Amino acid sequence: MTDIRRPKPPFPEQQQKPPGSTAAMQPRPDHGEHAYQGSGRLEGKVALITGADSGIGKAVAIAFAREGADVLISYLNEDDDAQDTANWVKEAGRKAVLMAGDIKSETHCQELINRTIHDLGRIDILVNNAAFQRTYADIADITPEEWDETFRTNIYAPFFLSKAAIPHMEQGSSIINTTSIQSRQPSSQLLAYASTKGAISNFTAALAEMVAEKGIRVNAVAPGPIWTPLIPSTMPAEKASKFGEQTLLKRAGQPAELAGAYVLLASDLGSYMTGAVVPVTGGEIMI
Repeated sequence: MTDIRRPKPPFPEQQQKPPGSTAAMQPRPDHGEHAYQGSGRLEGKVALITGADSGIGKAVAIAFAREGADVLISYLNEDDDAQDTANWVKEAGRKAVLMAGDIKSETHCQELINRTIHDLGRIDILVNNAAFQRTYADIADITPEEWDETFRTNIYAPFFLSKAAIPHMEQGSSIINTTSIQSRQPSSQLLAYASTKGAISNFTAALAEMVAEKGIRVNAVAPGPIWTPLIPSTMPAEKASKFGEQTLLKRAGQPAELAGAYVLLASDLGSYMTGAVVPVTGGEIMI
């Protein structure tokens, strides 16, 4: 029997303009809206999640709320998707704060931390999840402006946000970065993106060592191919239709299938984990 929540390719060919919209995707991603059940593992905590309007960030926001956390939803400009995430957080009985803006700006990153503390009282969990990617067959087609945008979104922003958040974090707090299978198995067509994901893995390890004495844990999740708006908005339609078929499970992962890893790293379940990268890759090997 086919699991409709975990469809296998080929998907209908589709193309969107970046950053993409969940509503336009075929099939629609599963964020755990109707399946994830919490058990109070983050009761009373406050989390800031970047890119929480859709994809992995949305699934993490829903899971965190159902585990008892209030959530600041950081996003670029996808108001409808972000409001939907907020509705699910509120349905779980938790507070949701929406804040649009560009995390490439250090000033905006500082404002995100300040808003989290002002509106929600504290910050216990920072999830650096938002990312930018484009595919190119030739390095000559990558402009310096796009290279800079990829690095500022994917690695500068986690630096800006971590730097601003750490002074406000108490012992037991957690920073979780989203790296990628691309950090270990880089694709030539994702040259800029793969380069930033390698940097994020090293940033995670070094920052974990830097803040260990403060009692703050720093870890990362490394997704494999996950079905999010990033795919139809940044890949050629033909390639997106076959997305994930190269994995051992022969399909793309759904955002909901990542949520448990983030809950593990944010909660006491992961209290002895820091400097780790947790692969959720559908069988693509990272050892």
